[in-house]
Amino acid sequence: MATSRLAVDEDLDRIVQLAGLARAELEAERGGSVWGRREAPSLPRDDELAVALHDPGASVQLGCLDGYPVGFGIVRVELLRTGERLAVVADLYVEPPFREVGVGEAIMDALLVWAEQAGCSGIDALVLPGMRESKNFFERYGMKARAILVHRPVGPVDPDR
Repeated sequence: MATSRLAVDEDLDRIVQLAGLARAELEAERGGSVWGRREAPSLPRDDELAVALHDPGASVQLGCLDGYPVGFGIVRVELLRTGERLAVVADLYVEPPFREVGVGEAIMDALLVWAEQAGCSGIDALVLPGMRESKNFFERYGMKARAILVHRPVGPVDPDR
């Protein structure tokens, strides 16, 4: 059975492991190389993730299948210029063998409950181009693209970047 629960200090090693898997998967996607150098959290993430566990402006959820942690999600509050609070999904990852069985949904449901309780007016998440399953996942929650970021390398094109 897929569930989500608030992560605790004892979960940190597993969350760090999952975060590493998530980063490797995202960096291999179209747009992932620039994402890894610009938007991705700095490495190593151990300290940042440990702080997030105790940050009142964030929620770290652990997604489990039959009690075993196979995914995680982090949402943080960002204050807008208007004073409104925006929930920003910083991470949402489920290991590939455990996708499409409700783990991601359990995590996202918990993140949405937290965002509502935190008084947020909306929720954002970043999806890289070509990640159709991720885009579809968020659309099932009523989320729609509100901006499209485009990019082109300058100078000689490196096919690995």
